[in-house]
Amino acid sequence: MKQARPLTITGGQIVTPGGLVTGAVRCVGGEIAAVGAGVAAEGGDEVIEARGKLIAPGLVDLGVFAIDKPAFHFGGITRAALMPDQSPPLDYPSRINFIAKSGKPDLWVHPLAAATRALEGRELAEIALMKDAGARGIATGRRWIADSGVMLRLLQYAAMLDLVVVSHAEDAALVGEAAATAGEIATRFGLPAAPAEAEALAIARDLALAQLAGARLHIRQVTTARGFEMVREAKARGASVTCGITPAHFMLSDLATADFRTFMRLSPPLRAESDRQAALAAIADGVVDVIASGHDPKGPEDKRLPFADAAPGIAGAETLLAMVLGLVRDGVIDCPRAFDLMARNPAQVLGVDAGELAPGLEADIAIIDPDAPWIIDRRKMAATADNTPFDRQGTQGRVTALFKGGVAI
Repeated sequence: MKQARPLTITGGQIVTPGGLVTGAVRCVGGEIAAVGAGVAAEGGDEVIEARGKLIAPGLVDLGVFAIDKPAFHFGGITRAALMPDQSPPLDYPSRINFIAKSGKPDLWVHPLAAATRALEGRELAEIALMKDAGARGIATGRRWIADSGVMLRLLQYAAMLDLVVVSHAEDAALVGEAAATAGEIATRFGLPAAPAEAEALAIARDLALAQLAGARLHIRQVTTARGFEMVREAKARGASVTCGITPAHFMLSDLATADFRTFMRLSPPLRAESDRQAALAAIADGVVDVIASGHDPKGPEDKRLPFADAAPGIAGAETLLAMVLGLVRDGVIDCPRAFDLMARNPAQVLGVDAGELAPGLEADIAIIDPDAPWIIDRRKMAATADNTPFDRQGTQGRVTALFKGGVAI
């Protein structure tokens, strides 16, 4: 799907890293040609009037577990980095190549290669061949690689190939089959639990090995106060580390598990309120680089089970934008920072020419009404499953138009 005619989106508030700018964005040949107050349509352009709404980059969702186009388009997502935990796993070049083409023509899919064969954490996969096939990073999947020797070799290999390693930060030996974070809530309701320190231990090991290997490390989800402190300290030392979080972990605490509703069953599990407050502080002060949806739709067969037996995961693509815009309304971050977290930073982690409205980058653009009210209703979701922890919650912020490569989708 190629842009056949130049497009100018005018009359909106353009989201740039430096702030909001009133003006227009002109797109030619699938790329952004000009941005700013002095930009005007030329003869033959298709012209779209934004009517004061936000003109923002399409969101880049780093670390989804399923490709769900209707949900992504509803949420303003134009690019999704797919985790290797598929059936079969993304541990062969042919599978990577297939996935890299699977979103066309109306979605960019960036596969993350499995770090080890079958994601078993023992033998490294053919990472160089998978990079050639289209992998944008290497991921350990839903699990932590327990063998430090394997993890070091992975990081050394990734550094040589200039690929980011996306890690899951929970010490598997401590976590086991836990469904909750150890503490008062888990004890009161009899849930199998693991200490929050399982995250800090995993982060400490991975940070040390990444620095030893000179590799780029992205910790997909940091959810504890100690974890944020460790990432903050590593960044101060100049380590090449980034980290992410999902809205559930800055919106909800383990108190939300009290009614045993399995839509609250997540990996990592919901944390204490003090950790949730630490997450908001880390988002505000720049420790958190990426907010992703963690999109992992689960049907009734996985969720209509006792809490400890249910599969973890949420359908998050449709609510990502609204939840992050909530942080803007609450004064935690400003609007440019919100789109850095959802678009610019994840694009940089993946090394793709997108995520920002700047000349020469891909014309992936969303027109957004940040004040549009709506109620999240799982019965009306576009996703393949309705396992949202935010069901019946009122919120604001809707995408009114979405463009991929300058073409409406």
